[in-house]
Amino acid sequence: MKFTRRTLLKFTGLGTVAIAMLPRVAFAARNTLRTVRTGIQPGNKTRLVIETGMRPSYSISYPTNQLVVTLSNTAANVALAPSLVAGSLVRAITQVQSGDKLQIIADLNYPINEIPRDDIMMLSPNGDNDYRLVMDFSAAAGAPVATAAASGGTSAKKSSGPSRKYVVVIDAGHGGKDPGCIGKGGTQEKVVVLSVAKKLKNKLDAAGFQTYLTRSNDTYLKLAQRASIGEKKHADLFLSLHANANPSRAMQGFSIYTLSEKASDEEAAKLADAENAADKIDVSGFEQFDKDIRIALSSLQQHAVAEMSVEYANGAASAFKRANIKQQPGPDVRHAPFAVLRSTVPGALIELGHLSNAAEEKLLKSSSHQDKLVAAIVKSVQAYNFDV
Repeated sequence: MKFTRRTLLKFTGLGTVAIAMLPRVAFAARNTLRTVRTGIQPGNKTRLVIETGMRPSYSISYPTNQLVVTLSNTAANVALAPSLVAGSLVRAITQVQSGDKLQIIADLNYPINEIPRDDIMMLSPNGDNDYRLVMDFSAAAGAPVATAAASGGTSAKKSSGPSRKYVVVIDAGHGGKDPGCIGKGGTQEKVVVLSVAKKLKNKLDAAGFQTYLTRSNDTYLKLAQRASIGEKKHADLFLSLHANANPSRAMQGFSIYTLSEKASDEEAAKLADAENAADKIDVSGFEQFDKDIRIALSSLQQHAVAEMSVEYANGAASAFKRANIKQQPGPDVRHAPFAVLRSTVPGALIELGHLSNAAEEKLLKSSSHQDKLVAAIVKSVQAYNFDV
């Protein structure tokens, strides 16, 4: 494909506002621009998502009050109107084609600092999405909070958080007549995970999320009831908290699991059997679920929910390791048919550690270690890509 003109297109939240034809430059492009969109993340961070047909090679620069992303071997999409939300730092987006390079220029309401590496993510295709380059950023220190009016909206009301609160359902495993596993020192799993769940809810609420607990006291719930709470609350993320046990008392560390019809390994299969035994659910049948959920689950491995769950779980494993929380030997994320994760809500089951290990039992019941676990989970939720 060859283009014989250099094209500049400028967009705002109100649509195209200028088109200029610039001098002739011939180029051959291979990658294609699919979409450009903005969003608002917890903490009033602006999110810029650039979606392309192929994995892009890119560079980023920071002119005054601008963010410029240069994509190599990429063609402009002259028909594309970026999706810009009110209240973000981005007030307009320009495409500039120069040879085989495409510049995506975001005009900003206020200056920003260089975006930290941890806030730049490259996501592989899943569901209806192609490759996505995701950048989260805030105004530089001392800059005013962006307003809807400044970013092309119709209201001058200040934005103090995300355009909507993301909903997280926190499931404290076991409870009531089901104590879960019990450490040699008598520590019950149901007590540990409820304590962590309550602390996690408080921290996520303070961070701008809307959170719900499947249980807030020593109550027994069937696994299908827990999953249905995530559905009824229209959750964006479902987190089931547990503590592990192992025949080897030397085994330590956290582990993270997502739903799969086939377990990733023998240990994952045994754990799923143990957790599912809480209410003797037949994990091969769907009779206890509503028809629409059964339909969605019938192709879960191909469904975007599965990919989103794995995406969160990988991020959570990284957050735990960055916090220097010991990991159980093995892969970062494992997969098994956990009944509590059977829903249309992305989610993961987090084993916080091993009560069967004497040293880790002491850690799991200590308030300071629980706070450390909570902090890591909060960071994993904040880093999760709710909008992509």
